[in-house]
Amino acid sequence: MKAVQYREIGARPEVVEIDTPEPKPGEVLLKVTAAGLCHSDVFIMQLPEDQYTYGLPLTLGHEGVGVVEAVGAGVDTSLVGQAMAVYGPWGCGICERCAAGQENYCLRAAELGITPPGLGSPGSMAEYMIVDSPRHLVPIGDLDPVQAAPLTDAGLTPYHAIKRSLPKLVGGTTAVVLGVGGLGHVGIQILKALSGAQVVALDVSDEKLALAREVGADHALMSDESAVEAVRDLTKGRGADLVVDFAGIQPTIDLGQKVLGVGGDFSLVGIGHGAPTAKVGFFQSPYEASFLVPYWGYRQELFEVIHLAQQGKLTVHTETFSVDKAPEAYGKLWDGTLRGRAVVQF
Repeated sequence: MKAVQYREIGARPEVVEIDTPEPKPGEVLLKVTAAGLCHSDVFIMQLPEDQYTYGLPLTLGHEGVGVVEAVGAGVDTSLVGQAMAVYGPWGCGICERCAAGQENYCLRAAELGITPPGLGSPGSMAEYMIVDSPRHLVPIGDLDPVQAAPLTDAGLTPYHAIKRSLPKLVGGTTAVVLGVGGLGHVGIQILKALSGAQVVALDVSDEKLALAREVGADHALMSDESAVEAVRDLTKGRGADLVVDFAGIQPTIDLGQKVLGVGGDFSLVGIGHGAPTAKVGFFQSPYEASFLVPYWGYRQELFEVIHLAQQGKLTVHTETFSVDKAPEAYGKLWDGTLRGRAVVQF
């Protein structure tokens, strides 16, 4: 079967032929219909050799959907033929976090060597993939696979980052979205669908600001120092009740902290380059402000995200590629020239 693999430190991914896997007891074989590309893929491929821990060769792809092709011993055979999305942050399934559906924060994953698909385990950027347990599958019904694939990360991650702040986002409040890329443009839609807040989008690209307006942002402004006064004006001096930073670089963290209001939440989602830091403390951050670093999302939340998409409340802007064009797609992701999310369609 064809697969897109990262095979050499510092090299670009390649399309290769590898053996089709067979499901072991407890596992599921998924015939992949669509797989999303993520900036996290680029992040790990840019790591120097002494920091790279994901194994080689690595079949990429942690955003995957497909149809169950076969199941291993002990797995319900009625799953065969069903269209499923893959919940990516796999855990042990036994610890307290996993018991609560919070496998993204599994207490034993590192100890047991459990890694997500495409981030240690063979991923979805292949014609077939192994899912370690049926509990990591979420039905998508007749949802378009190209739409469904990015929801497993580009939908789930912003949903998780925003959901805990929803009680604060009543009428008269403001949410600021920093970075209108693959995750940010979905985050805007989640905020508009679930909250009463006005949404202010900040980016350095006119094209991405246009996308922000297209998906429902109330205001779309250039992400520079002028945004500080603009947000203060829009909030009558109050500042933002939630800042979600999808870029995660020092300039966006600094800007986000300047527009955050008293009692607000700052949710750092993006994993930028370098080692950016936030200043927290007296005279450094607003009173009673919270700084959060969420990771991916809970299993139940993926069900909720899929339901929002099925109701027509979330639409991922995608650019599709064949598997043979996947290296080209990664090149565009590397160069920052994608509008929305890139998806390989099988």
